[in-house]
Amino acid sequence: MNAKATYDAKPWTRFYDPGTPTTLEIPTKTLPQIFDEATAQFADRTALVFYGRKITYAQLREQADRMAAALAALGLGKGDKIALYLLNSPQYVISYFAALKAGCVVTPISPVYTSHEIKHQLENSEARALVCQDILYDKVQKAGVRLEQVILTGVNEYLPTLKRLFGGGLGGTGPGQVDGVHWFQDLLKRHQPSPPPVEIDPHTDLAVLPYTGGTTGNPKGVMLTHANLVAAVTLATNVYRLEPARETFVAFLPFFHIYGQVSIMLSGLAQGHTLVVFTTPDTEAILDAMERYQVSVFFGVPTLYEYLKDHKDTNKVNWKRLKVLLCGADTLHETTVRGWEKRTSSSITEGYGLTESCAASHINPLTRRKLGSFGIPLPNVTAAVVDPDGTEFLPQGEVGELVLKGPNIMQGYWKSPEENQAVFLEVDGERWMRTGDLVRMDEEGYFFYYDRRKDLIKHRGYSVFAKDIEDVLYTHPQIKSAGVIGVPDPAEGSVIKAIVVLHAEARGKVSEEEIRKFCEERLAHYKVPKIIEFRGELPKTDVGKVSRRELREEVQKEARTR
Repeated sequence: MNAKATYDAKPWTRFYDPGTPTTLEIPTKTLPQIFDEATAQFADRTALVFYGRKITYAQLREQADRMAAALAALGLGKGDKIALYLLNSPQYVISYFAALKAGCVVTPISPVYTSHEIKHQLENSEARALVCQDILYDKVQKAGVRLEQVILTGVNEYLPTLKRLFGGGLGGTGPGQVDGVHWFQDLLKRHQPSPPPVEIDPHTDLAVLPYTGGTTGNPKGVMLTHANLVAAVTLATNVYRLEPARETFVAFLPFFHIYGQVSIMLSGLAQGHTLVVFTTPDTEAILDAMERYQVSVFFGVPTLYEYLKDHKDTNKVNWKRLKVLLCGADTLHETTVRGWEKRTSSSITEGYGLTESCAASHINPLTRRKLGSFGIPLPNVTAAVVDPDGTEFLPQGEVGELVLKGPNIMQGYWKSPEENQAVFLEVDGERWMRTGDLVRMDEEGYFFYYDRRKDLIKHRGYSVFAKDIEDVLYTHPQIKSAGVIGVPDPAEGSVIKAIVVLHAEARGKVSEEEIRKFCEERLAHYKVPKIIEFRGELPKTDVGKVSRRELREEVQKEARTR
């Protein structure tokens, strides 16, 4: 059997959870159809809980329909881009489905973006309209982008009455009557729940245009069709095997990010579950809500689990009650897993995905997790390992670049023909997508992550994975977090630098030499960091993982100023 045939045989299907089919039939539907079916079937069930305020599926449907009618009245329609610059809130969900019902394409913007980043996304996506949190509008104004329509909204609009009264002025901070600027609630009041008739082809019409993190240069728009996202929802809901309208999700992961958008917002609502929504990840409030609303589904990221395993209030939650306790968006370190299990007597299930794959492509079976692995491909998804510098499929067990194919894989990058040529691989008439991630597959079809291809450090002719060094650093009892990068060096190619955050009680007591000696005892000589730097914190991405890109950019900036 040649290497490609090994992957085509999908050895991982033997280990799917009971009841999970190896192949699923993906319905030919649009996201608005999925939403309408759910809101009709579960009309009286609570869809969202927002700081105590409950919104039913019927109410959510009515408001989405009113906003869709409003968007159409503002001249927005098929194919127009609408940017959402919002915190997690009922307005996000309403605006998202309203835009899709009007035939528009949603382009979500991170609330932490600077004016420069906002300007790039609005201009590159060709957005005609923006739905914006009032407290964020000043950054939009500073971006200086001309938009035809702006809709402003405040967090307090959907708070319970008492919280709204004492909301500290969270709403109403935008401009008064200005041409092209509207208030969210005014539009809802002025329009009937009659969305415009729009014909959408699920396979060709875009639904969402999210932007990647910008690992090199500016972020790129990822073209996701209705069919891509419906496939992602279908695959996710069948893997988790949750009964419709029975579960409660806690929704603090940002909806602008593909993880929170697909795994929580779309998948949760498609099955009639309840989402307890938080604008920001307030740990105490989340832990309180876990018990108050009997949350049964929890999606998190490694840094959150690492924080919670040592949090004073973690034991207030009966974690063993949860049906899904999932981790994605970054590598889950073994020390975090062991510490979590010891503290909570529950197990974290690790998965893997990308914006380009509509969130998850892999997940560990709930009944057969493998520590250190990010799991096996979902039904209908095929994964393989290829030569990072070529097209050859590598034998099982060898480390190479992960490639994917399946119905959830993006159409390509927006207005980026050169990027598309580089990211897609044609083999035997099949289109595979390069992920940029270095992995290996074991004999059972489980995949193991090594590093981003761009994070591979070339040191004295050796290839060094930053993750290998970080994994060792995380086992040091006094290290809270760490990031490892290569610093360009003419003599050695790159020298290895570790940026380390110590626990508060260890600061000033642990030396660089002690960390270096710790590494020497556990790593090959060429992997030991030459430079150790202590910091109070590390730069993080929007979903809380250490941003090696920003660490590298700091080094580059220092080199330019010498």
